Amino acid sequence: MTNPMQFFSGSRAGCQQPSPGVRPRAWLGLAAWLVAVAPAIAAPPPAVLAQPAPDLSAPALPAPALPAAELPAAELPTGPALPPIVAGDSGEHHPGKMVFAELVTSDLAGATRFYGTLFGWRIEPLADARARHAPSNYAQAMLGGHPVAGMVERPIPPGEHRQPSWISFFAVTDMRAARQLAEEHGARPLLGPHRIPGRGAQAVLADPQGAVFAIIASQHGDPPDLPADPGEWIWSALITTDPDAAAGFYQTLFDYEVFELPPSPGAQHLILADAAYARASVNTLPAGQPGQHSHWISFIRVADAAATAARVTALGGRVLEPPRMDRHGARVALVADPQGAAFGVMEWRDEDTPGPGDGAAGAK
Repeated sequence: MTNPMQFFSGSRAGCQQPSPGVRPRAWLGLAAWLVAVAPAIAAPPPAVLAQPAPDLSAPALPAPALPAAELPAAELPTGPALPPIVAGDSGEHHPGKMVFAELVTSDLAGATRFYGTLFGWRIEPLADARARHAPSNYAQAMLGGHPVAGMVERPIPPGEHRQPSWISFFAVTDMRAARQLAEEHGARPLLGPHRIPGRGAQAVLADPQGAVFAIIASQHGDPPDLPADPGEWIWSALITTDPDAAAGFYQTLFDYEVFELPPSPGAQHLILADAAYARASVNTLPAGQPGQHSHWISFIRVADAAATAARVTALGGRVLEPPRMDRHGARVALVADPQGAAFGVMEWRDEDTPGPGDGAAGAK
């Protein structure tokens, strides 16, 4: 998981302008594009995305990991064994970084074929000895020997309309403190937290504006801050009804610095950053669109956005917003898998990634 973005300096006391000489580069263009296509994300045709919330009612969504000292065993129910989100022990912790993603889908076999073909992910059902207590409806996607995502199947009862969805997981180091802080500032608990043997602890929440996200305390550490390769997560964006309030919530939860980029007509664009890297953006959800709701959308790096969008269609998915070149050279598109789960793809050239002090940096 990676974020090729700016190094920033500034206060944590609120929205700050990027320091002199730091250029927003492609991300300003991406922010404006996200606002322009927000209705396609929030309210596509009913057959694609029927409801804003994924099905979280069934038990045993996988749960992140955390050291035993941080949460008494009696406090969290224990879920099924699941593999860690990193290969080995990384020894790194990056609170506020998007470190993993889970797909909640109505068709695990179909999702396995789609994403495996599209991105070259090796998707493994949890049916071996090390995960013999894992649910049969869960699979883990791997790329280059590293975990990329999890997938869990939740059947849709007849007559109900539920939206298959990707859920972004953000790192924390203390699950109990993070959950309490989130709820004290208006978050609504949706699932967990659960302790997952081999992984840690996780909880799924809705932020005060209703956007669904997850927090994870990884027992084996977080993925290191390295540039994203094609097929890996490269950026996360929040599209919300109240950017200032949403940025304040996540700043409180993750101790982000918040930077305000130049606005576009009727829209705000904010960047959430830590001391070294920009981690996510916050953008205005346009008013007056039926069925719109606040939501996170995450992007996967690809070598060719146009070719990927065409492949999505050939594999039975939908192109919600066709590939578009922003003003600084990044090409982005919004797509949905055959079951309707939306995600972004981004064609990002390495030569567009400046070094420390002059621009973007990635973070797996």
